[in-house]
Amino acid sequence: MNNVIEVTDATFASEVLGAAKPVLVDYWADWCAPCKQLSPIIEELAGVYGDRMVFAKVDTNANTRIAAEQGIMSLPTIQVWQSGQLVKSLQGGKTKKALVKVIEEFVR
Repeated sequence: MNNVIEVTDATFASEVLGAAKPVLVDYWADWCAPCKQLSPIIEELAGVYGDRMVFAKVDTNANTRIAAEQGIMSLPTIQVWQSGQLVKSLQGGKTKKALVKVIEEFVR
């Protein structure tokens, strides 16, 4: 089962800004090698923390408006949103351990 939702330009406001739980957003593209390495880690963490945090992916090739609005200049970029506010942003490939540390800042 896929615990990571696909967010688009059209659904970003409702799925991310309007979420009741913290949201981890992964901005990615199919040509990005570090994005491909990060994807299974995010899937795994969504299985562990999905009851306390929403995990979302934004394909920056297909959703250029939201990527531009968020100032995404490098991939992968990970953002954490809480109560409609951007509370954390990370650029580049990250280890599972680094992502767990970030997630545990925001989940109870």
